[in-house]
Amino acid sequence: VQLQASGGGLVQAGGSLRLSCAASGRTFSNYGMGWFRQAPGKERKFVATITWTGAYTYYSDSVKGRFTISKDNGKNTVYLQMDSLKPEDTAVYYCAAERRGEGTMTIKGYDYWGQGTLVTVSS
Repeated sequence: VQLQASGGGLVQAGGSLRLSCAASGRTFSNYGMGWFRQAPGKERKFVATITWTGAYTYYSDSVKGRFTISKDNGKNTVYLQMDSLKPEDTAVYYCAAERRGEGTMTIKGYDYWGQGTLVTVSS
């Protein structure tokens, strides 16, 4: 599976962005998907995950209520809608896929990673 993240950019605090992650491969619908982010000089951290059916989603406390993860199996794409953005959301955002389809919050739980897309939130 190859993952291609896009949609990052510069936005003012309080604004919105939608990230997309397009996946190749016919078994995308079976995969759980996740978004992580890495701020400059910091470790990569969990943001959101979704199970293979899209029925269950989980979020980090820092984004809960502001971000929404969704999955379109017909388009082989997972999205991260980010609203009410804050300067502390500034980071490179990575999408990831895992074969078990369960969704997970751990970096080690993922089998495939995209290249990352930069989100910068100005104050």
